[in-house]
Amino acid sequence: MQLDTPNLSYIKELADGDADFEASLIAILKKELPKEKEAFMESVQQKNYQNSAAHVHKIKHKISILGLEKSYDFAIAFEEELKNGDPKRYDTFLSILQNMEKFLTTI
Repeated sequence: MQLDTPNLSYIKELADGDADFEASLIAILKKELPKEKEAFMESVQQKNYQNSAAHVHKIKHKISILGLEKSYDFAIAFEEELKNGDPKRYDTFLSILQNMEKFLTTI
């Protein structure tokens, strides 16, 4: 899967010119994403795929906030696959998370 490029378009739209609100949203993403990624990875390693799906569900909203439309669609499908006990696209989802983290370190 070709990864799409994260952007701040949606955050800027939500903030509507409020720089403090924009900074607050970005700070929340920077704080929560690494923790949610770690929890997701642990649940997959433990083969607790229902829990993994719940983590993907939470993370997919952050994917959307960063304007990653293809990745969001992927996350929806991957969440369902995990609910059915199928983690085979784990590496692709991990690439999406790493893409997001890399972007967040640059802003």
